[in-house]
Amino acid sequence: MGKALLALLLAVLALAAAGCGGDDDESAGGGTTTTEGSCDKGSLDLVTPGQLTIGTDNPAFPPWFEGTKKFDPWDPTSPPTKKGYEAEVAYGIAHELGFTDDEVKWIAVAFLQAFKPGSKKFDFDINQISFKPERAEAVDISDSYYDVEQAIVGLESNPIANAKSIDDLKARKLGAVVGTTSLEVINDKIEPDQDPSVYDTNNDVLSAITAKQIDGGVVDFPTALYMAAVQLKGGTVVGRLAAEEGSEHFGVVLKKDSGLTDCVNDAIAALHDDGTIDRLQQKWLGGSAPVLE
Repeated sequence: MGKALLALLLAVLALAAAGCGGDDDESAGGGTTTTEGSCDKGSLDLVTPGQLTIGTDNPAFPPWFEGTKKFDPWDPTSPPTKKGYEAEVAYGIAHELGFTDDEVKWIAVAFLQAFKPGSKKFDFDINQISFKPERAEAVDISDSYYDVEQAIVGLESNPIANAKSIDDLKARKLGAVVGTTSLEVINDKIEPDQDPSVYDTNNDVLSAITAKQIDGGVVDFPTALYMAAVQLKGGTVVGRLAAEEGSEHFGVVLKKDSGLTDCVNDAIAALHDDGTIDRLQQKWLGGSAPVLE
């Protein structure tokens, strides 16, 4: 009888050990375990409970945001029009997180302020902000909602319009906004003979092109399309600088180590999976220009 009881006890202990081992294997394979329901609306890490606060620049320009009239910029402190690529992506993320349109609040946040260290007044900011490792040291940056190409915009009357290659750009005076990947592309990929001019905003870049202080400005491709078609009289997109796969993407910005980051990434993944991202890119970011190599 004693041996039978001992055998039964050993069998029970073996089963328990096997069960624990199975849990360890699953944890090791899947990384940190997430509490089920942690992305439920009521469990989200928010600036204001029950409200999703989203930041963007003021003004916010097409095709990323659009005002009440076609091609007009939008002031995020005014009622939302929900028009534009980033506007629709932002509301798509909000819906995936369980928020209605009325539960979304917009605030104005300057581009460079969004990814500076420190506390944030927004839950996330969406403003054509490219992922860079140094930025990710100060804030969280989500997975891609847009893979970026840079482009050169100028006047049809300027000799830069005849450029067919990157070498053709080297003798031209170029400009870009401070702190952007566009400025890095000028210095690292184009390597012009003259130092580029640096500006605070894309509006300043436009003014410099119009005044012929620079031959061309470097901006992301969809912005170049809008500048050439709407903002520059006699404007043209000289060409695109094709990005290597995975080399640059726009992500939404969140405070460092935000509890919301994984949930936002899940929402963006859902928008990719159901075709929303592709549909919105075709709707708002359509256009073409030659690739300069």
